Amino acid sequence: MDFSLSERMKRVLETIIEDYILTAEPVGSRKISKQSNLNLSPATIRNIMSDLEELGLLSQPYTSAGRVPTERGLRFYVDAIIDVHELSDQEQQEMRSKYVGHLNEGPDLFRETSRILSLSSHYLGIVWTPRMNSVILQHIEFVKLRKYLVLAILVSTAGLVHNRIIEVEEDFSQSELDHLSDYLNGFLAGLTLFQVRERLLEQMKVAKKAYDHLLEQALLLGEKAFSSIDDSDVFIEGKTNILSEPEFSSVSRMTDLFRTFEEKAIMVKLLEKFAAPKGVQIAIGSESQVQEMETCSVVTSTYSCGGDVLGVLGVIGPRRMNYSRVIPLVGYTAKLLTEILET
Repeated sequence: MDFSLSERMKRVLETIIEDYILTAEPVGSRKISKQSNLNLSPATIRNIMSDLEELGLLSQPYTSAGRVPTERGLRFYVDAIIDVHELSDQEQQEMRSKYVGHLNEGPDLFRETSRILSLSSHYLGIVWTPRMNSVILQHIEFVKLRKYLVLAILVSTAGLVHNRIIEVEEDFSQSELDHLSDYLNGFLAGLTLFQVRERLLEQMKVAKKAYDHLLEQALLLGEKAFSSIDDSDVFIEGKTNILSEPEFSSVSRMTDLFRTFEEKAIMVKLLEKFAAPKGVQIAIGSESQVQEMETCSVVTSTYSCGGDVLGVLGVIGPRRMNYSRVIPLVGYTAKLLTEILET
């Protein structure tokens, strides 16, 4: 922001925003006079409100109404007014306890994280899973399920487990599958999944020139196991949490918003913007650059393993969300997920 406010202007703005967060109703001068402890008359407060409106921080929905914060006002509030505190020890322990039984379970871990974010914030929890192409393979294991059906278990160096069921043309015994997985682990471990696919293609060309049945079967099995992996996924939990918010009372607006949440490409594009900078990021209203989400705010943080960013998690709620609560919640959840992945 290219301007500064006096302390009493900040206090008036803070009082309006925090009351608006609770009520979703325009805030009048008399209410501020009672709540701000500024010992200012309603007339003086009205003058300050007019000044804040001229600066574009407040707006008046209709004549003789109180004021509501603008997107610019909320941005100033987030950047220059609120004092964010970490979650208390008790809150941190409660967050940790919610993860019991969900450690390193691949997609289930991320789905559970989005659910925890939703339950804790009372808004929507969202998690963008690691882009599988960038995940480094630790080992692969094949398990016979029945004739012509094999379970491929892919384990990354971050401890992520990815299971795929694949159909095969030969009736392999378990010992043969163990031999094939050992063979693949010998030259694929330590590569990203993108590099694994490249290496498999190279080796398949070699196998055609120098025929080796074991090599051919191992490569075919590996190709099936890795080609069926989706690049990334987005988990969203708690959509019904925003049904009670007055901003979304319009059926058409709600329909557009829910349709947007279902569009994986849109959500990935949104979260990609927050993948480069580490730490908590906040997009208020139109800052998300998603037209259907201009009535929403998004608070995100990256999570990582071994110093490498794996993905993004966060909370989506109305623009008047409780930022002082959501910001530390998102930050701690990212820290916790990072710890789990590095365990």
